[in-house]
Amino acid sequence: MKKKIRIGGGAGFSGDRLEPAVVLAEKGDLDYLVLECLAERTIALAQKRKQADPSKGYDPLLERRIRSLLPHLVKNKVRLITNMGAANPLAAVDKVLEIAKELHLSVKVAAVTGDDVFGQIDPAQQAMETGRPLKEAGQLLSANAYIGIDAILPALESGADIIITGRVADPSLFLAPMVYAFGWETDDYDFLGKGTVIGHLMECAGQITGGYFMDPGKKDVPNPAQLGFPIAEVSADGSAVISKVNGTGGVINLMTSKEQLLYEVVNPHEYYTPDVIADFTSVRLKEIGKDMVHVSGGGGKAKPATFKVSVGYQAFWLGEGEISYAGTNALQKAKLAGQIIEERLKDRMDDLRVDLVGVNAIFRGAFDQQIEPAEVRLRVAGRAQKMEVASLVGEEVEALYTNGPAGGGGARKYVNEIVGIVSVLLARGLVVPQVTVKDI
Repeated sequence: MKKKIRIGGGAGFSGDRLEPAVVLAEKGDLDYLVLECLAERTIALAQKRKQADPSKGYDPLLERRIRSLLPHLVKNKVRLITNMGAANPLAAVDKVLEIAKELHLSVKVAAVTGDDVFGQIDPAQQAMETGRPLKEAGQLLSANAYIGIDAILPALESGADIIITGRVADPSLFLAPMVYAFGWETDDYDFLGKGTVIGHLMECAGQITGGYFMDPGKKDVPNPAQLGFPIAEVSADGSAVISKVNGTGGVINLMTSKEQLLYEVVNPHEYYTPDVIADFTSVRLKEIGKDMVHVSGGGGKAKPATFKVSVGYQAFWLGEGEISYAGTNALQKAKLAGQIIEERLKDRMDDLRVDLVGVNAIFRGAFDQQIEPAEVRLRVAGRAQKMEVASLVGEEVEALYTNGPAGGGGARKYVNEIVGIVSVLLARGLVVPQVTVKDI
């Protein structure tokens, strides 16, 4: 049994930067690298890609990430755990093996499946957010349970170098290697709570190293363009030191750590995960050096009897249009342009919103504009059930070139299908994780 392991947090969402993970794999002296790349809406969109092409449905950046990381992972014997499998972990495994073959590298890759529970949900069940039956939300697209370490541990025990999952709770990606390396029991909720605290601190990658924290002149972060991502050196007693690779940008201190600790935590006494109901109230943070914070404390109690399930549905089509006005009388021109669009579309859209970006787009007029702006960006957004109706928004905004106030420029138009997300609970017995291992 190891006394310490080093885990790197190489991504905090699907579109995160690629370079920090490579730096971690190359210079972080890691045992494990975790890439957390999945959000609620991300997996619903992945399910749509899989429906269109059964060989797809994994993270769009998987190929680029793996191609840049694989030589360093193999050379430095770093095991990778990631939820980049999204809606199709099995196809993701095949793609990784294909890349490994091209690079003449030998790897063992495991797919963790079973989170897709679309066939197990009841459309009559009430959504947690609305209290209304799922079937009333719209056409259902996906249903994925937040599974935990019980699904990942068999993959670690298989000796897989790379473990690719679908929907797994974010802290579980980090907790699983702790349980595996230290031999913690899966019903020792004190240890699982401590490990979940560490996983939660790491799951958003650059947020704990100064990303999102930075505020110029108030909370300055050195060299933010080269922001480094975090490393957790975890001890068998459930404590850890959070740091980053020397020479990378960013900062790790009490402020960045406390902000991340409280991120998305509604009740610090009871933070629900599939592994444990964690208690954050006894967590202790201490700066022990430059960009080094010691984490201890935390705990937990028995895991929930149900899994949370994220259900995606087809919500509506969103049409958008933008155009700029600049110079003398810019604000009044933008207002008039917005009024013209409202008059033309008010009876065609389910909902229509007109924003003057920089004037009222965020605060909706709660603050008076003290100075006449020299430039204003008009944005119009409309919601409709049909794509062709939503498209009218961008068309009408573009038509302002010759059918609106003088001087409009830089028009853009967009139409997107919007996926909505609601949640339900599902009995654990209805979720059966599986591990598939392949190598080359």
